[in-house]
Amino acid sequence: MSLTQSVKVWDFPTRLFHWTLVLLTIAAFVTGFEGGNLIDCHGKIGVALVGLVSFRLVWGFIGSTYARFLQFIPGPKRILAYLRGQWHGMGHNPLGAFSVLGLLALMIFQLGSGLITDDSISFTGPLKDLVSQDTSDLFTGLHKQNIWLIIGLVSLHVASIVFYAVVKKNNLLLPMITGKKEVDDPVALPARGGGWRAFIVAVAIAAGVTWVASGGLIPPPPPPPVQTAPAAW
Repeated sequence: MSLTQSVKVWDFPTRLFHWTLVLLTIAAFVTGFEGGNLIDCHGKIGVALVGLVSFRLVWGFIGSTYARFLQFIPGPKRILAYLRGQWHGMGHNPLGAFSVLGLLALMIFQLGSGLITDDSISFTGPLKDLVSQDTSDLFTGLHKQNIWLIIGLVSLHVASIVFYAVVKKNNLLLPMITGKKEVDDPVALPARGGGWRAFIVAVAIAAGVTWVASGGLIPPPPPPPVQTAPAAW
C-alpha cells in the first residue's frame, strides 16, 4: 500500500497567470468574433494579454522550479521515457510541455500580429505605424487565420485534461487551483524559488512591455492646424 503526500507544484503567480489567461482569451474570442462596438475592447484585451504573456515568459526563467522552461522543456530521452510509461516527474509531462510551448508560441504570434493590424474599418493596432500598409494587411489576414490554430490546440489541451481525469484518474486541474499535487513518490521535491522579489521583477518587465505595446514609444500625431476665421471686411 503506497502512501501519498501533498507536494507544492504550482506557485501562486503561475496559477494566477493560467486562469487569467483563460478568462482574457475567452473575452478576446468573444469581442473579436462579435466585432462592431466591441472591437475597441478587443484591442484593449489584446494589450492586456501582451503584458500577461510577457510576465509568463519572464517567470519561465525566474519563477519557481516547475514553472521554469528549462525544467519542463522535453528532450528526446524524456519523451521516449514518457511514451514507454517510464517517465516520473512533477510539473508538466513531456507532451503537456509541448502543448504549453505551442500555445505560448501561437499566442505570441497572435498578439504580435494584432498590434499591427488594420481592418480599414474600425480598428487599427497601436503599433501599426511601425510597418508598411502591405505588411499590416498581410498580418491582419494571418491574425484572422491563426485564431483557428489556437482553437484547435486549446481543444486538444482540454481533451487531454478530460482524458487524464476519466481514463488515468489523474486530475490535472486541481493542482492548478490548489498549487499542490498528491504523489506517491517519497522523495518528490516541492517547488522552490520564485518569491516576491522575482514576482516584482516579472511584473515590472511585463508592465514595461505593455506600455510599449500600447504605443508608448510612438510620438503622438501633430495637432491639427488651427483654422483662423476669415478676415471681416
